[in-house]
Amino acid sequence: MIGNDWDKVLADEYEKDYFAEMMEFVDVQYRTKTVYPPRDEMFNAFILTPPENVRVVILGQDPYHEEGQAHGLAFSTPEGRPIPRSLKNIFKEISEEYGYAIPQSGCLEPWANQGVFLLNTVLTVEGGNANSHSKCGWQTFTDNVIRILNGQSQPIVFMLWGKQAEKKKELITNPNHLVLVTSHPSPFSARRGFFGSDHFKKANEFLMQNGLDEIDWQIRP
Repeated sequence: MIGNDWDKVLADEYEKDYFAEMMEFVDVQYRTKTVYPPRDEMFNAFILTPPENVRVVILGQDPYHEEGQAHGLAFSTPEGRPIPRSLKNIFKEISEEYGYAIPQSGCLEPWANQGVFLLNTVLTVEGGNANSHSKCGWQTFTDNVIRILNGQSQPIVFMLWGKQAEKKKELITNPNHLVLVTSHPSPFSARRGFFGSDHFKKANEFLMQNGLDEIDWQIRP
């Protein structure tokens, strides 16, 4: 389904009844309604970041539900599209931590290619209808993805922003990993902890301490 080692580690998941029912639901939705992201980009986070490459996990919620915004990576938008407000705040925090200029592109593929797993907890959404696919089975699937990553011995940084993401903290029990929790970067909550959290520097410090390469958080033109 994905085309890399995720297929091996998720092989048991693919065989479960809930997964078959979920994919049947998703198939019908794509055939009969406007659904985002495009069907061939639904598993983009998995395609771009194989399990053995994961060094940081950033959890989003469900995809952007307006036309042309979602492309299968949490918080990211395709090249040339307007940058959503939450992503603007992410870039502001990185700018404060590192002094980088605010990028003009909201495409986070350069992060994914370095091992930042940009996972939405729900992978599809009906156009214009936020959270519309939140109860079809995606939550079970992504919970189990987190459990799989939790079981890996290589240290991983989990960034949990906001109450929905924080609920996943109980799934991360491996002491090899680092869990960073703060408020969501949305305009409604970014000033409640996200700004000034230093999550991006903390993540890189942890990776370096464990003999892993840092993430280059700068999005270049």
